[in-house]
Amino acid sequence: MTKQTTIRLPDELAETAEVVARGKGISVNALVVDALSVEVERVRADEDFMTRLRRLAERDKEILDRLAE
Repeated sequence: MTKQTTIRLPDELAETAEVVARGKGISVNALVVDALSVEVERVRADEDFMTRLRRLAERDKEILDRLAE
């Protein structure tokens, strides 16, 4: 299953992405998906980031629990 989303890129980045995608023989969509996948894996391996993310998630849970009371 996929989810459609829209992104807005600065003209220069969009043009560069198109050239890179053509050079790789893939679509701009595939290039963006690949780049996001690499970034997600990078942050998963970043212990400091994951610690901050867990703290944020816990804080959000606490706020949602209060709202549900």
